[in-house]
Amino acid sequence: MSSRLNCGFSSHSANGSDSKKQRLEESPPSRVLHIRKLPNEVSETEVIALGLPFGKVTNILMLKGKNQAFLELGTEEAAITMVNYYTAVTPQVRNSPVFIQYSNHKELKTDSALNQRAQAVLQAVSAVQDGSSPSSDPGVLDLAPPPSPVLRIIIDNMFYPVTLDVLQQIFSKFGTVMKIITFTKNNQFQALLQFSDPVNAQQAKLSLDGQNIYNSCCTLRIDFSKLVNLNVKYNNDKSRDYTRPDLPTGDGESTNKDHSLLGKHTAAFILTHNIHSCVPPGAISPLSAAAAAAAAAGRVALSGSGVSGVLLASNLNEEVHEAKLQRVYGDVQRVKILYNKKDSALIQLSDGNQAQLAMSHLNGQKVFGKVMRVTLSKHQTVALPREGLDDQLLTKDFSGSPLHRFKKPGSKNFQNIFPPSATLHLSNIRDGVGEEDLRLLFANSGGTVKAFKFFQDRKMALIQMTSVEEAIQALMDLHNYDMGGNHHLKVSFSKSTI
Repeated sequence: MSSRLNCGFSSHSANGSDSKKQRLEESPPSRVLHIRKLPNEVSETEVIALGLPFGKVTNILMLKGKNQAFLELGTEEAAITMVNYYTAVTPQVRNSPVFIQYSNHKELKTDSALNQRAQAVLQAVSAVQDGSSPSSDPGVLDLAPPPSPVLRIIIDNMFYPVTLDVLQQIFSKFGTVMKIITFTKNNQFQALLQFSDPVNAQQAKLSLDGQNIYNSCCTLRIDFSKLVNLNVKYNNDKSRDYTRPDLPTGDGESTNKDHSLLGKHTAAFILTHNIHSCVPPGAISPLSAAAAAAAAAGRVALSGSGVSGVLLASNLNEEVHEAKLQRVYGDVQRVKILYNKKDSALIQLSDGNQAQLAMSHLNGQKVFGKVMRVTLSKHQTVALPREGLDDQLLTKDFSGSPLHRFKKPGSKNFQNIFPPSATLHLSNIRDGVGEEDLRLLFANSGGTVKAFKFFQDRKMALIQMTSVEEAIQALMDLHNYDMGGNHHLKVSFSKSTI
């Protein structure tokens, strides 16, 4: 049953204390989110943009006199992911922090006569998301058909490097990114980015134009390019054709050379001098969870200050034991199943960046039939129990494991961290192990193998399961699987499909 929102609701919850003591858990999870402390004259599009990276936005109610809004997402899981992400990263609109929490309402039922403009904007965004033509009143909002799949991106106030990889991570939230070319013109960093579909380009422009990649700096200015197709000659740190991995690097450069990492001296200079008002990259703007993931993956040198490396995972199936949690992302040091709450665990990773990455990718994913919740913990470390205590068997120490994914700082493996997908990348395959062996191995993990493809050297392969959930379960079961002869199978999520 729908809940009708009364615009004259009690001002106590709206204008109460915004101190950190006020907890998001006051209301149970809901797909309707209450957003407070919005800047004056904020637009509906800016509010909708807060939710777009996390899923479909299905309704909005603006209360401009109160500097508030209600945003309804398509699923409760999407809302939970959004709230958890913005618990760790302060959301900002027009460089001002805003507050997001669950609403007591489970559904928005808005009066279209009172909320006409907001509904028109939402209708236009939905049309872009669905690839259809908006039916909103042209007098309220005129959204012309997208002229090109290519966007021209100018980055203002660029006090930190914005790499080709970061752009790909951010914009791929809105569709398949095929090609990117970056260049400097009139002393400004610019990029041309081509989507597979003009509708995706329009959605990205609508959502990201005017947003900051980092708080108070690296502002995106986006327009359609007059070009309809990009000609990329080289795959390197300045240009990339994702449909042509065979392209040369040009000028003797290697595609594996990561120019985006700030050196220690540069990072120290920036943190010491705090250039203008640009906050060091540890406080990431609400542009998208993908920006956090890209940064945490090592493409940008995050300071990580004040960010815990410990995650709290909850609503776990009893089949998800300590060793399985160790295998998914990053270098897990310790895992502790909570003594009084066996469906929850504390997971300590090597640093805060890895923790942010794991949280942004795993929160809201279904694992063994249950939707897993992942948030940053207030704990800085997971303490080992003293010998003889009851919970000793619930805490596992993996700090000395020889099977960590990232043994070296700045490992190029950081560049191959992708969100959960149905396709898995296999490496370190032992000689003599064939396709049928691997298909059988993964089928025995409880899933169904849809497709398989060996790489040329047969030491690596792609294997596609029928769902993301099956792929997550297979990775948890089979990463570091002992194939004999000191060969441990490496399993990770792939951005490719077969």
